Amino acid sequence: MIALLQTISMLLTLVWWVFLVMIIMSWLISFNVINTRNQFVAGLWRVLNQITEPILRPIRRVIPPMGGLDLSPIVVFVIIFFLQSFIANDLPRLLRLY
Repeated sequence: MIALLQTISMLLTLVWWVFLVMIIMSWLISFNVINTRNQFVAGLWRVLNQITEPILRPIRRVIPPMGGLDLSPIVVFVIIFFLQSFIANDLPRLLRLY
């Protein structure tokens, strides 16, 4: 059971990094530091959007962008933090009760 929890925690960390890369890349594209006309950048951006969009879409339905500011990645970070905290602290205690 511990191995499963550690694997889930590792996957959550991987998702966290993917979202961080997506956020930084979106800023770099917005400020014209990198250009999506570059084939590598366009391909990487497309892959990141395909990975993150299924997670962000339901959150964006509830919390629409406010004045051009998309808060949905912040919500994802909070959810990941909560899940990792739950896995690390609370779930092992709950499993010991049974």
